[in-house]
Amino acid sequence: MRYDVIVVGIGGMGSAAAWQLARRGRRVLGLERYDIPHAMGSSHGISRIIRLPYYEDPAYVPLLRRAYALWREIEAASGAELLVATGSIDGGPEDGPLFNGALASARLHGLPHEVLTADAVNARFPAYRLPAGTRAVFQAEGGLIASERAIVAHVRAAQSLGAEIHAREPVREWRATPAGGVVVKTEQGRYEAERLVLAAGAWMGAMVPGLARLAVPERQVLAWLQPDDPSLFDHARFPVFNLDVAEGRYYGFPIYEVPGFKFGRYHHLGETGAPEDLRREPDARDEALLRDFAARYFPAGNGPTMALRSCLFTNTPDGHFVLDRLPGQEQVVVASPCSGHGYKFCSVIGEILADLATGDGTTRHDIGFLDLRRPALAAA
Repeated sequence: MRYDVIVVGIGGMGSAAAWQLARRGRRVLGLERYDIPHAMGSSHGISRIIRLPYYEDPAYVPLLRRAYALWREIEAASGAELLVATGSIDGGPEDGPLFNGALASARLHGLPHEVLTADAVNARFPAYRLPAGTRAVFQAEGGLIASERAIVAHVRAAQSLGAEIHAREPVREWRATPAGGVVVKTEQGRYEAERLVLAAGAWMGAMVPGLARLAVPERQVLAWLQPDDPSLFDHARFPVFNLDVAEGRYYGFPIYEVPGFKFGRYHHLGETGAPEDLRREPDARDEALLRDFAARYFPAGNGPTMALRSCLFTNTPDGHFVLDRLPGQEQVVVASPCSGHGYKFCSVIGEILADLATGDGTTRHDIGFLDLRRPALAAA
């Protein structure tokens, strides 16, 4: 029952880490509290956006370039379609942070892009009805990741290389050992390893109590509405979007795999709490908030409800990720929480976690702005 690395949480990031570690010949154990995949965390709901002109911080763009390459690698290894290019729209007021941040990011990193007015977006993509004054960055490489399918692909690829993955086995306790390893206990067993990767998402505060104030779970709701003309919402005619409008910041997708145009409002109703306590079943208030947005900006998509689903964000004080080794316990690596914008990075975060959990614990990727010692986290 001894391993080189134990990975706790086999969602988007943990599954990618398991594959990357197995590729390096490590003996890997993955532990997941629910099914693989499951609908209790942050990775379900068919799809997640991937986009390059990153308004949140241009420092993410090099990570995104590597993420694209690794998504294509796991596609080749698995034979599954995982990354679908649709183009991406990052839009908002001309003087707003979203549009200007995306534009600055595209220019800094030399990303091919177009700057479009609201009229130009609406004419090119007829499902859109952006208001006058909106400016948008269109980038052709944006698209979606098939999120649940990607977890399965990473897990199967890891298993094919000898990784051992256990579902429905929540971790009850872990501890560092004097010899520099770790012991992990579950209801089913006791396991030892040289290194531990914690990719527990909304349960990160339970795994590392010292991070509880830095990893705050939040309820998020998505809607799938059937368009009047589904052809307008086909992935060939409908780019994924990230929009700053009067009602808040929203994001959305073309029809993909299941009926309906999918979209949501970032940080939905601002409901936070322990993951077990947050409401999972969407209600009429959730639907009304989302329908109001569709009626105004995507009226051709405001048809019958196909689905409403909740998931979880896990937010840091500054909205940026955590990728680091625990101070004083360097054999323990922590990943995320990702504040609602992390899934697109899962492929490269898996590689980073494998770097941090092997060898001298360093990585070639520039992740200094995501470490635990940054001022925004220290202040919290």
